[in-house]
Amino acid sequence: MALQLSISEASDTGPRQHNQDAIRVVTPAAQLAASKGHLLALADGVSQCADGALAAQATLQALALDYYATPETWAVPQALDRLLTAHNRWLRANGGGQPLLTTLTALVLRGRRYFLAHVGDCRAYLLRDGQLRKLTQDHVWEHPGMDHVLKRAMGLDEHLLIDYSDGALHLHDQLLIVSDGVWATLNDADLLACLLQAPFEQRCQQLLKLALQRGSQDNASALLVRVDALPDGTLGEALAPLDERALPPRLHAGKAFEGWDLVGLRAESRQSMVYRVRDPLQQTWLLKTLPPALQNDDAARQALVLEEWFMRRVAGDFVPELHPLPQRRHLYYVMREYPGQTLEEHKRQHGLLSISACRTLAAQLLRAIGKLHQRNLIHCDIKPDNLLLGDDERLRLLDFGLCYCPGLSTASRVSAAGTPSYMAPETLGGAAPTPAQDIYACGVTLYYLLTGHYPYGEVEAFQRPQFYQPTPASRYRPDIPPWLDDLLLRAVAVDPGKRLETAEQWLLEMDEGEQRPLISRSQPLLERHPVLFWRWVAAASLVANMVLLVQWLSS
Repeated sequence: MALQLSISEASDTGPRQHNQDAIRVVTPAAQLAASKGHLLALADGVSQCADGALAAQATLQALALDYYATPETWAVPQALDRLLTAHNRWLRANGGGQPLLTTLTALVLRGRRYFLAHVGDCRAYLLRDGQLRKLTQDHVWEHPGMDHVLKRAMGLDEHLLIDYSDGALHLHDQLLIVSDGVWATLNDADLLACLLQAPFEQRCQQLLKLALQRGSQDNASALLVRVDALPDGTLGEALAPLDERALPPRLHAGKAFEGWDLVGLRAESRQSMVYRVRDPLQQTWLLKTLPPALQNDDAARQALVLEEWFMRRVAGDFVPELHPLPQRRHLYYVMREYPGQTLEEHKRQHGLLSISACRTLAAQLLRAIGKLHQRNLIHCDIKPDNLLLGDDERLRLLDFGLCYCPGLSTASRVSAAGTPSYMAPETLGGAAPTPAQDIYACGVTLYYLLTGHYPYGEVEAFQRPQFYQPTPASRYRPDIPPWLDDLLLRAVAVDPGKRLETAEQWLLEMDEGEQRPLISRSQPLLERHPVLFWRWVAAASLVANMVLLVQWLSS
């Protein structure tokens, strides 16, 4: 069952000549409602600015259009903050020399949670089990006579500061947003009485009527939403519904399957099966499905569906291309096969990476991870076996089976899987996935490809390792330059707060290191640091002369 809502709204000019309040309600199609949610917002244009009505209406228009254009994997606050920050710049630039100002309170209901974005002096309330609770704080100056003077609003400051909050939804919850033309004359008891006594469809009108009777001197607006039904499953299940199609039978080379020619079995494990197939144009693809033994494993089936959902939303040069597959009678997906080797295969055949090759591959890996993190996705299984170096010299991420999206995925499944030697200490301790854990896995991967060792030693399954100080990679490879040694140690720090913060930071510091010559610790000091060498020579000469002088004076 999907999230089902009832909505009531009302807005009145009141005693003023123009209504500068604006209300917007967006109920998208079912698939978009599952990924992005239902949007409800109220904006109150500031009358002292160039055009308060324009500011309010333009803000809600931008919100309604741009929010649903943001990636489906983004967290709700992340999407709202990006677009509202951009619109704040628009308001400041398009007032004809005067500011365009408006308050804004926006509500997104997605899955079993609500999300609030608030700036200004509209108010949001939650009515649950007969109790009314205010969810927002008024951004006004706390001085006598200035209780309606805004200190925060859209368009007011160059750096927009918005309050974000969220909470769980309960069945029959009611969420109310009102402008200051309502709450300035009605207290919480008045609001509660209207919400409990009037028919739902008339509650907003009753609030406005009462506020105007009490002497409101402003535009008055109210927006109310009631939760009539909550989704049965998780948000991930709503986005990628459990596929009821049967798993393919075990396939054999030379046979046809749903229009594909089977070349043979490419890989098999307890969690997946990958077949090499050809399309009618004789192009080679890989068909991924589950072993027949998992036919009744709903968690495994859901994970395969969600894996494909994630990959389709991060399409790019760093992930395999997925086939459109307009029709499927069985549960599987198909991705393009690229000639090349995994980095594990490359190491077995060609040995350890050179420093220059490591630089090139590290840059590609970090750009790929950075793009993934920008989409609010965490790979959770970075290792040489899951990195394909194609014959086209491009590095691609493989196996999104453990990919995690905060707010969509189930952390328990991810934290219990993976390859222990590449898992961050906090992951082994059961922590939910974070981008810092991908950074750690990248560090271990590059360390291993350079040295053939692990920074903390190999970690076996079910082992409880002790993490002390990592061994510098230069201990195994004296030709590793100091800057690279330092970056690897920071990437695999035990404390996530001491790791390189983002893939972009790592890239930047690596670029700075690349400007330096490749220096080996085995080189003489004169070659590595000539200035330092001659300083030491000068210092030693000075000391020797002082000693000779003292001896001469004492003789």
